[in-house]
Amino acid sequence: MVGRVAPGLRRSTGTPASSAEPVTARIAVDLLGGDNAPAVVVDGALRAFQDDPSLHLLLVGTHEAAGAVLAAVEPAERDRVDTLPMPAVELHPDDVARAALRAVADGLADAVLSAGNTAAIVVSAARALGRWPGVRRPPLAAVLPSAAGRLVLLDVGSAVDPDAPTLAMHARLGAAYAAIVHELAEPRVGLLTIGTERGKGDRLRRAAPDLFASLDLPAGARYAGLIEGHDVVLGDAADVVVTDGFTGNVLLKGLETAYAKLGPPGGGTDVPPRAALLLGVAGTVVVCHGAASGADLAAGIAFAARMHRRAAVAAMAEHVLEDQQSPHNEVSP
Repeated sequence: MVGRVAPGLRRSTGTPASSAEPVTARIAVDLLGGDNAPAVVVDGALRAFQDDPSLHLLLVGTHEAAGAVLAAVEPAERDRVDTLPMPAVELHPDDVARAALRAVADGLADAVLSAGNTAAIVVSAARALGRWPGVRRPPLAAVLPSAAGRLVLLDVGSAVDPDAPTLAMHARLGAAYAAIVHELAEPRVGLLTIGTERGKGDRLRRAAPDLFASLDLPAGARYAGLIEGHDVVLGDAADVVVTDGFTGNVLLKGLETAYAKLGPPGGGTDVPPRAALLLGVAGTVVVCHGAASGADLAAGIAFAARMHRRAAVAAMAEHVLEDQQSPHNEVSP
């Protein structure tokens, strides 16, 4: 159901940065994703566009939604906006997310931002972009403020019922994220459960620690053991917290709301974007909450641009794929 590519739409080279970040970043924006789309997505796209003069947008959705963005852009700046129009008749929001992901796969954009259905985005991303070897279920990784700094939490909504090998792979992905994006030399990876005593938790949490302890994690990371909910707020026990997507999603939404009302722990003002990066696929995919505000979506677009400019996904893949050569890290496909 993808419409004709608008005249003048330029293709991305898809070449990652080496020693210097590229000046521009083209972000495919899913205009129909989210509870309050398209109005809130239009607002977020315009905020991001105005904040970053090197940002280019590929607007994916109906003519009407794209037109709302174009109407607010100064004529001199319209060469920074392209459209991928889709027919409004019988158009499902998931179709727009798939088209935006296909645009990245086809080199028409460098990254994608969507607040649409998480399951549809994850499946479509895996099909359009491909998964890294050994990754069965790509997780969503979010960043939370903690009293000690920033903490990576995954999964936050993709794999709601993983097995132990899947959690082990997610530990590797999270370690690579912390090393590349947060530039940590030796990330500490913890497994979230209800108690640090051995044998606590459900069947999955009881099975995973032995597997985690035997992992050779990438990027100099190490397994820090079992952690509890208060450790996520404090951030002094682990830099990366691994859990299933159900628990992670509940925890993320609860803490984000608490921090928005009461302020982040430690009284800091540097709040991470309320957006998650999909790990384990060959492309930059950023997912926002369905109830995201215009400010949240603008921050998500800026985050996607930053990840592209740093070639973060390619760097994480290099860490994880090199680590998988270790005989200690065999995970069933």
